[in-house]
Amino acid sequence: MAGIDKIEAQYYRREGDAFVCELCQQKCFIRVGDFGLCGTRRAEEDILISNNYGKISSLSVDPIERVNLYHYKPHSKCFTLGSVGCNMDCRFCKNYSFAKLTIGKKRATFKSPEDIVAMCRDEEVDTIAFTYNEPMVWFEYIMDVAKIAPDLNIVLQTNCWVNDGPLRELCDVVDAMSIDVKAFDKKVFKELTEGNLGDVMMNILTVHEKGVHIELNYLVIPGINDSDEMVKSFCTWVKEQLSPDIPIHFSRFNPDYKMRDEQMTPVDTLLHCREIGMDCGLDFVYVGNTLLDDADDTICPECGNVAIKRLGYSAHIVSLDGGKCAECGHPLNVIR
Repeated sequence: MAGIDKIEAQYYRREGDAFVCELCQQKCFIRVGDFGLCGTRRAEEDILISNNYGKISSLSVDPIERVNLYHYKPHSKCFTLGSVGCNMDCRFCKNYSFAKLTIGKKRATFKSPEDIVAMCRDEEVDTIAFTYNEPMVWFEYIMDVAKIAPDLNIVLQTNCWVNDGPLRELCDVVDAMSIDVKAFDKKVFKELTEGNLGDVMMNILTVHEKGVHIELNYLVIPGINDSDEMVKSFCTWVKEQLSPDIPIHFSRFNPDYKMRDEQMTPVDTLLHCREIGMDCGLDFVYVGNTLLDDADDTICPECGNVAIKRLGYSAHIVSLDGGKCAECGHPLNVIR
């Protein structure tokens, strides 16, 4: 691969003739020549390397709404890019062709951090979104992009399953996170993802405490994570432990990967989840992966004014004064 030497991974330790990765809570034990479960950490004789560093599987310029950020720079564009690999194994993954492969099994092109920043500037876009696969396993690359371009905005679409050290480092350079909460029951979460809900909950609290803008995504899977009790518990936790103005997205499940035989989420189920969220006292609850009038509009919880009108990924700013409602001045947790 031209243009790059092997990049040493951060957050690992040597243990005998192998390495223990400490980037996320998987804590993979990796022998020489092998990969961690994410498919991105590979053990050499002397070091653990970030095998996906700078290797791009996809990139494009998209509306920021495409990464489920409705209150961060609405109606703007972002430079979206991804690599391969993920530290979870979500049975419903729609991006498994990126997430479940290692470099070498998926075509990828090397771009240095300088290349990516230059491309972003050429497109006259000031936000870079790391998405498609799990960005946490691209830690070194994200940090290097942020280091050479501190004026650019960095956003992540992530499962937020990472250890505290790297998470806090990322929070110092990342402006917004769109975080997937796969279910709000530890057993169901484990069965769906092979991850740990408690770890993710603690990390969301950390991200919020660090002042990073967050929006939470909940993929509603019929008969699995859509019970009133589970949805209400999730919404109550958001209100009580985070803030009632955290934007929540209840998104439609489409059968894919290992769950092709499951039912697509009925629209009525999504609207019911939205109603539960609003009844719990959340200010901004949206319905995703559908084209429903009004379900994705940002409405002022104080006066009922429609501040932002949306349909799909299209957003139209109707009545905003900075991040406040233009009618009554109520803060809407919008960053512009």
